[in-house]
Amino acid sequence: MKFSQTKLNGAWIIEPEPFHDHRGKFVRLFCRSRLKEILQGNLIEQVNYSLTIKTGAVRGMHFQSPPKAEIKLVRCLKGVVFDVMVDLRRRSPTFLQWHGEILSEENMKMLYVPKGFAHGFQTMQENCEMLYLHTDSYSPQDEAGLRYDEPMVGIQWPHEVVDISDKDNNFPLLTSEFAGINL
Repeated sequence: MKFSQTKLNGAWIIEPEPFHDHRGKFVRLFCRSRLKEILQGNLIEQVNYSLTIKTGAVRGMHFQSPPKAEIKLVRCLKGVVFDVMVDLRRRSPTFLQWHGEILSEENMKMLYVPKGFAHGFQTMQENCEMLYLHTDSYSPQDEAGLRYDEPMVGIQWPHEVVDISDKDNNFPLLTSEFAGINL
């Protein structure tokens, strides 16, 4: 696995190093010992999967508030997505900045989304399948989100947003009083 830090403080792109031979390929999807340093002692507690049918659909931007803040490792298993994370951490040097990365079944990249970040993605083709590894269990009372079109962040989605859940579309816009998530 190769690790590259993004422009966002503490967020990483993880690229596998597949083994190819006449049969096809083999790739390690998860290795606790290789991820030990960036997981900072956190263990994977939950694994989720999603299928998003329409091109241009957006899922996100989701996060869990403390005490249930979580690290996410996100990978596209099928299709192509534009995956986005936004730094919401109070006093972070990259507060309210975002990073987008193409994740696909071909490039097999995985994103490391730190605690205190909102996360979401837009499908760039039909029938995209995503795998999410979380360091905490889902907690409805600690669930929160950021609007996909939040003007204080200004995410530039590659396609027109054609489908989004009512919940994701109705997250409140940030105000100038938003000081970030205190971890």
